[in-house]
Amino acid sequence: MSQQVLDDLEWRGLIAHSTDVDALRAEMSEGPIRFYVGFDPTAPSLHMGNLMQLVTARRLQDAGHVPFVLVGGATGMIGDPKESGERTLNSVDLVKEWVEKVRHQVEPFFSFEGDNAATMVNNYDWTASLSTIDFLRDIGKHFPVNKMLARDVVRTRLEAGISYTEFSYVLLQSLDYLNLFRDFGVRLQTGGSDQWGNITSGVELVRRVTGERVHALATPLVTKSDGTKYGKTEAGALWLDREMMSPYAFHQFWLNADDHDVVPLLKYFTFRDRDEIDDLAQQTHEMPSRRAAHKVLADDVTRLVHGDHETRRAKDAASALFGGGDLRALDAATLDAALDATTHLEVPASAELPTYADLLTETALVASKGAARRTVAEGGAYVNNERIDDAEARPSTERLLAGGWLLLRRGKRHVAGVRVG
Repeated sequence: MSQQVLDDLEWRGLIAHSTDVDALRAEMSEGPIRFYVGFDPTAPSLHMGNLMQLVTARRLQDAGHVPFVLVGGATGMIGDPKESGERTLNSVDLVKEWVEKVRHQVEPFFSFEGDNAATMVNNYDWTASLSTIDFLRDIGKHFPVNKMLARDVVRTRLEAGISYTEFSYVLLQSLDYLNLFRDFGVRLQTGGSDQWGNITSGVELVRRVTGERVHALATPLVTKSDGTKYGKTEAGALWLDREMMSPYAFHQFWLNADDHDVVPLLKYFTFRDRDEIDDLAQQTHEMPSRRAAHKVLADDVTRLVHGDHETRRAKDAASALFGGGDLRALDAATLDAALDATTHLEVPASAELPTYADLLTETALVASKGAARRTVAEGGAYVNNERIDDAEARPSTERLLAGGWLLLRRGKRHVAGVRVG
């Protein structure tokens, strides 16, 4: 039954807020409903928070419901207010470029065929020709300023200042729901809990204008077990674009999830069922060193975002980097992606290569040359997965891997790269 997806979402912890989940369940029991999820192109790539929305929408489509996927060509020109301060407005041409990038990232998550085929829409289509007078009369009239001022992000920004542009963002997003309801019969919006104020404003606008009651669901903010935010890495956001974050680094992010976080992440981001996740949770508790849940999480999410081929390459690279595979079988692109994510050293091709003691020290695998010599003497230093016997020797150019790389390793887990070129 199509309403059973709500039970699954609740079990996965994916319903942080809802307008009336029982009313939504009753409506779903009568048959599939039309719903929408939106993405503003305020960057050239989607990120981890957007991925949660994509996967949640996919679950709804898999249950028979009909998705409308909105790429905000209009709202992306403004961006919703941030607590940290005013956004820099991007050019129209740049936003259009990002619209296409986001569209291509979103498309693989949905089916555009069959009885519940997805529809892609762009809110620029219904805002570009809307006059200021019509917008103020038909939309602005339904937004009490006192309620707009009461929104958390607005209250936070009032003292430092907030532009009318960002203050009015909620009107544009609410207009999306009204238009999708009128034109396509959309009756549910999903999104992140940080958008709950905008989402419920859309629900209220539909009620005020048409008298109809529609629905909304919001997923929680993804946080670690210690309460800190997820979605950031040492290099920045967890981007879905392979040019901004390599599939190798993406795979490593999920593989290195904390033991306390891995089961919630499996529930949020994979399509494993309850029995499978319960089994992986038990394995994590009883045999944590096997990291069974972490491997499933990393493989499933990387495959979902980057496909089978890139997932295999990421796993092969990780295996080779840590001594379990043939480094020379990896191409330059894979090595670049893997070693760029580590501490690495650039050495000019014209220069004499430093000694292994120098390289181990300069890549911070050891604290000093003395420590480097001790590590080599104890058999704990490797170049390209071969043990280094002489700390004062220099690697020959014949040792270079594809792309001009050398891989240094101390022990089993600490690696660094040296790129010659």
